[in-house]
Amino acid sequence: MAHKFEIKKNKADEYVAYFKYNGETIFWTEGYKSKASAINAIESIKKNGPDAPTEDNS
Repeated sequence: MAHKFEIKKNKADEYVAYFKYNGETIFWTEGYKSKASAINAIESIKKNGPDAPTEDNS
């Protein structure tokens, strides 16, 4: 699979959701105290991300 979400714990013992493409991390979320919150963040990205506008601030 070329892309996936991964949940890992950071040094602060928080759960972080990572989006990876071809093994490279593209972006990650803030740290969450519960795994359920990290899963909710992933679901929100999947639901709301496809229609997100692109802003060019250059």
